[in-house]
Amino acid sequence: MAKVNSLVKMGTWKSVNRTIFILGICALLVSVATLSGSYSFRSLLVTNSFCDYVNPLNEGEARMNFEVVIRKIRQEMDELKNGTLKESSLSEILLRHSAFLADILGLIESMQALGPDVENATVDHPLVKLNHQSDVPADYFLIEEIRKYVRVKPNRLGKQNFMGANGTFTSIGHACFAMKEELEEYMDYDVGEICNDDWKLAQKLMVHGCDPLPRRRCLARAPRLYTQPFPINESIWKLPDDRNVRWSGYRCKNFTCLANNGTRKGFFKCADCFNLTHHEMPRWIQPTDLDPETNTTADFLIPEVLKIKPGEVRIGLDFSVGTGTFAARMREFNVTIVSATINLGAPFNEMIALRGLVPLYLSINQRLPFFDNTLDLIHTTRFLDGWIDFVLLDFVLFDWDRVLRPGGLLWIDSFFCLKEDLEDYMEAFKVLRYRKHKWVVVPKRDKDDDREVFFSAVLEKPPRPF
Repeated sequence: MAKVNSLVKMGTWKSVNRTIFILGICALLVSVATLSGSYSFRSLLVTNSFCDYVNPLNEGEARMNFEVVIRKIRQEMDELKNGTLKESSLSEILLRHSAFLADILGLIESMQALGPDVENATVDHPLVKLNHQSDVPADYFLIEEIRKYVRVKPNRLGKQNFMGANGTFTSIGHACFAMKEELEEYMDYDVGEICNDDWKLAQKLMVHGCDPLPRRRCLARAPRLYTQPFPINESIWKLPDDRNVRWSGYRCKNFTCLANNGTRKGFFKCADCFNLTHHEMPRWIQPTDLDPETNTTADFLIPEVLKIKPGEVRIGLDFSVGTGTFAARMREFNVTIVSATINLGAPFNEMIALRGLVPLYLSINQRLPFFDNTLDLIHTTRFLDGWIDFVLLDFVLFDWDRVLRPGGLLWIDSFFCLKEDLEDYMEAFKVLRYRKHKWVVVPKRDKDDDREVFFSAVLEKPPRPF
């Protein structure tokens, strides 16, 4: 038995020695990799006074990660030499070192992501010519706030965080690079000071694909004289105080002008949305817009839709152009609705919030910020119409399908298009293979042109295999 124990100890000791050897090799490789990431063979032949190939933006972060790796390796080697692991079994030692090497590998990969591109580094000497620009995203921009935002941020402790990553990797869309001038204007501010009044610039970036926008480290500009919003029992059906909105960039400068549609321009998609008493209050509760010839309407009523799934519709999304009236009406039926819209010529988001409802500010291309199979209902009106590309419509519908739970309802409300395009658009909805609860097509008679039609439907998402 003693002989067996001695063999086990000998095997453990050999494993420890082997591990020390491997750790030493790791330290050597890390050193070589870091040096090769900072210098090329060519840089050894050119003095530092001639040109400097080290990228100062990433050098500090890479050096910090490098020091963390060396410290971890030395700490592990000291523990092995001091016999800290003598009492551990061979399997425990192997498990420990496997986790250790995985951590080191993650840090090395993070350093590799931070490492400067030697061939693309900026140099000052006129005799040194560059073949192409840097591929590092932060190097593309001039404004320091964008460079800081885009750059990888390694974790301070050098360990994987609770999300399993060794650093924070900031997403920024390719369209932001195409709108470099506008984005740099958006990010040109004094850190900690009041942001510029540039909401129109921000929305232009979003609509043209630079979405989501980078975060900023300035204080959002507020209305000059913000007053306390009305109590919830008043705010739903009452125009808010004009002082609670920044009116820069709008043709109308108060809610009364919007309610009267005084300019006849700027928010044609929802020209009467701010007329709460006459236009908005009857919607989805009383039948409206009956076709005189067929005595039908494209407008479904909330009570009849909720009867399809009694007691099952609790939370949902309204992806429309509007002032939150659908969410306000659904609230009366104990259903919580988040309203997604952008400010198309009028302060729609501010209006929704001042009514005591929840606005979600996002563009049509952005992936919905909800997890899979979580919503009971998605409603859309005055938004997805005959202008939309068929492929884009596919992406939107499949993302809506993603967040709808099995048995959830998709309410397409007054989708209008040309008669000749109707069949193609309806096929796009049929691809989802939803169960049809309501489906109607009626003429659109607000113009003399009889080529347009309204299409409305209430569809149920089917259960699918896991």
